[in-house]
Amino acid sequence: MMIVSVVSHGQNAMVTPLIAQLLTCPDVNSVILTCNIPDMPAIEPHARLHILHNATPTGFGANHNAAFKTARRQYPDATFFCILNPDITLRENPFPLLIEHLSDADVGLVAPRIDSPAGELEESARAFPTCFQLGLKLLGLRRHIRMTDVGGLIYPDWVAGMFMLLPVRTFEDLGGFDERFHLYYEDVDLCARLGQASKRIICDLRVSVIHDARRDSHRKLKYLNWHIASMRRYFVKQRLRDLESKKQIFADKKYG
Repeated sequence: MMIVSVVSHGQNAMVTPLIAQLLTCPDVNSVILTCNIPDMPAIEPHARLHILHNATPTGFGANHNAAFKTARRQYPDATFFCILNPDITLRENPFPLLIEHLSDADVGLVAPRIDSPAGELEESARAFPTCFQLGLKLLGLRRHIRMTDVGGLIYPDWVAGMFMLLPVRTFEDLGGFDERFHLYYEDVDLCARLGQASKRIICDLRVSVIHDARRDSHRKLKYLNWHIASMRRYFVKQRLRDLESKKQIFADKKYG
């Protein structure tokens, strides 16, 4: 049983066709649509569609965590949880091939290839960011490191939160997204915690969806501030993770 979580910010023109596409997928047992601003999408009622309305807007992670909790109450036997952006368009049912990877207990998350509306591959599967790489990027000297394609599969450090498919138990064990990230880097942090739990991430290039991106952090000061704050929080957490890992290695050597 699969639960799909979609959060809308008044994006009816995108959400309506996406929901229609999802409801044609036999693998999707329920779609949780969260309206993050007061808005009623023009969507026909459906037994597999559940709409949540926020009195006040909340962050990316908080919305998907709330949807997950709702889904767990309604569908205690759910097996998979999918986080999906409203600006995604399905070319076809992407789930059968992706689900196959999750039969391996070592795999914690799978994602498809993400293409732009022009058909260009987006850099949605990446190595973990470093301060040095980000500095070069800001100077226009270097882009994200492109991951190696192995037989149509990529094994990245992290994948963007526009499309993430996880076992329900894995998302639950991680405690969901860290809601202290209001927007941006919550996907990087989730993947870092998957790595700590010795779970692999797979991006299957044989499965593709279209992403009609909205680069709000490039245009609006509020989003840029969220981006910078989340970036700072991520690097602080990562530093603490690194220190904890070194302490554990030292302890293992001392008492092993």
